[in-house]
Amino acid sequence: MRKLSPIFNLVIGVVFLVPFAFILTTAAKTQAEAAKLEFSLPTEWQLLQNFREAIEARDYMLVTAFINSTIITVASVAIMVVLAAMVAYVLQRRPSKWTRVADVLILSGLIIPPAVVPTVWVLQELSLFKTLQGMILIEVAFGLSFCILLFRAFIATIPRELDEAATIDGARPLRVFFSVIFPLLKSVTITVIVVQSVTVFNDFVNPLYFLPGDENATVQLTLFNFQSQYEQSYHLLFADILLITIPPLIMFMFFNRRIVDGLTAGAVKG
Repeated sequence: MRKLSPIFNLVIGVVFLVPFAFILTTAAKTQAEAAKLEFSLPTEWQLLQNFREAIEARDYMLVTAFINSTIITVASVAIMVVLAAMVAYVLQRRPSKWTRVADVLILSGLIIPPAVVPTVWVLQELSLFKTLQGMILIEVAFGLSFCILLFRAFIATIPRELDEAATIDGARPLRVFFSVIFPLLKSVTITVIVVQSVTVFNDFVNPLYFLPGDENATVQLTLFNFQSQYEQSYHLLFADILLITIPPLIMFMFFNRRIVDGLTAGAVKG
């Protein structure tokens, strides 16, 4: 395995670092140099200037997009964490005749692709189409199944004696969950937060269908706007790509080990 390590590192560097280096160098070039789309260092570094122009473009749409994406990401991930943990706890600790039905529905959420037209119709009937609240519900609905599976696998490793001891002491079900069980889910909770935050923040298709309008733009939709309106301004396009890539990249850099721990914590029942 040690002999393969340098080769593996080289492949990782080519696949991930080379495209990032191309984005960085192109984002720092002038408009004329960036239009050539060549992998070369800029003759004159204009990274900060390009950042400023990208932020100011279309009446500071990128700022609005960051605010919208942050609201959608924080709200939807918070709901997913609490709701998925509670559902997983009930399914794992209190199985019933409805558990199999719930399992089928959860797996269906992972297997069956979402239907755009019926979803738009439901949002319109609820007066949630083109609203951040509707988009938050969409992200929760699409990501909940994955979160439930992670939490359920981890809860299976927690001894039932903890629940029973808390119940004997007089704790009610909600108290047992939030005071005893939920604090023990720290590692898998961090995994869910990081993975789903990056997923929601980088989501392009769902906001495109369910959240149209410049005032509702998200960070990924700004790429679509830049590509259509600033077709020859590749320096601004790549500056925008770099700006919206930095937050998820920072999250993965700081929490990559926690992500692996959370994904593997429930793999073996203790």
